[in-house]
Amino acid sequence: MLDRDLARLYGVETRVLVQAVKRNIKRFPPEFMFQLNKKEFALISQFVISKKGRGGTRKVPYVFTEHGILMLSSVLNSERAIQVNIQVMRAFVSLKKDRDLQRRIEQLENKVGIIFVAIKQLQEAPKSKTKKIGFITKVK
Repeated sequence: MLDRDLARLYGVETRVLVQAVKRNIKRFPPEFMFQLNKKEFALISQFVISKKGRGGTRKVPYVFTEHGILMLSSVLNSERAIQVNIQVMRAFVSLKKDRDLQRRIEQLENKVGIIFVAIKQLQEAPKSKTKKIGFITKVK
């Protein structure tokens, strides 16, 4: 998710969110958060790049992964951020308790595993012996 979307979700300004991240940068390794380059940002939304004084954003946004979002909710100190963090944690706990969901995930993993085993067997299958085509005559 983009920093501006998360700021809206957590009820803080984007600059406050970015400041909190920079103050706690050790909590955000590359697999938790990264910053778009200018080309990527232009691909996302060309109309948000504005000239000075016309609103919008001129800075390239940060993007947060699932883990980064969880970490972010623990470094922001607004009441709303605390409530969002609690709800996210409750959601993960309920997912772990949902035995039916776990069973379906395990079934999916097994099906995927079977597919990979079959592919591997096909790749390793010995080359078939070639047979001669035609009639075989017995010589007496």
